[in-house]
Amino acid sequence: MNAIEVNGLRKEFKAYSSRSGLSGAFRDLFTRNYKIVPAVNDINFTVKQGEMVGYIGENGAGKSTTIKMLTGILTPTSGSVIVNGMNPHRERERFVQTIGVVFGQRSQLWWDIAVQESFRLLKKVYKVSDADYNEHMDHVIKTLDLEPLLDKPVRKLSLGQRMRCELAAALIHNPPLLFLDEPTIGLDVLVKLKIREFLKEINEKYNTTILLTTHDLTDIEALCERVVMLDEGNIIYDGALKSLKERWGEGKEISFEFLEKAELNHLETLTGDLDIKWELDERKQIFTAVTGDDEEIVSQVIARTVAAYKVRDVKINEPSTEEIIRNIYDKGMLQHG
Repeated sequence: MNAIEVNGLRKEFKAYSSRSGLSGAFRDLFTRNYKIVPAVNDINFTVKQGEMVGYIGENGAGKSTTIKMLTGILTPTSGSVIVNGMNPHRERERFVQTIGVVFGQRSQLWWDIAVQESFRLLKKVYKVSDADYNEHMDHVIKTLDLEPLLDKPVRKLSLGQRMRCELAAALIHNPPLLFLDEPTIGLDVLVKLKIREFLKEINEKYNTTILLTTHDLTDIEALCERVVMLDEGNIIYDGALKSLKERWGEGKEISFEFLEKAELNHLETLTGDLDIKWELDERKQIFTAVTGDDEEIVSQVIARTVAAYKVRDVKINEPSTEEIIRNIYDKGMLQHG
């Protein structure tokens, strides 16, 4: 069963422009100039129950607009959205019982009351029984290390503490589908790691479907096998993160640090029949062979070099997901589809 089904989804906004000068301002009182701006352009995708999918793109690509349509906050201009078997903006009351949402820059907790009081209020809103609440939330609170925070007002929490509480609040009713929009924005490394481990755990334990929107691609790499990439309201890639890296990753770099003096010319001669290029960092005396993704060539470079020289250190570096995606946007490597 699909948790999310999107067909021909489109959202347009009116963008108003002001005329210059006093006369222009006066004319604007009666007639406004505007143009229709599409934020999301007839997109199609599905998410299976239990999948963890990264929904990525630059600022203004249409990510948050899509999430708002999927959660029923915005009504689509055209197209269809079915989430958990329901139309989000038409069956709103029943639908919200089946989703959890965390917006990194918005809070669903009450600012001036203790965290546990917010949890109790949400428990009433979602009509969660005492037994279900205690069984599920005891585990959530323990895993996210929230016990010391329960008696504190939300306004006295740090950003990292608040985001852990926001995540717990979104899971009070143990929804089958979780939307996360920038959930780790501004958090330190340790808090990010804790949140990632927790998300993996609930996905494995409850088969929770997770749609994750973030600019921190280490979150995507840690959690998602599949990514949907958006650009100017169009989906330009939908597939495995591994395939994206294999297809658009620009090769490997094999760096050598030697125990003895090495010559660039000699290394080039040693590997002259291989499709590689040697580079030398003269200051650090590190020799680097730049090649493609052919594992046989990588193996040959290492074998021949180690046979000819005593090696102190060798490293194989691949371009990061962030570098690959940045190159795709900068060079327009993928066409809109």
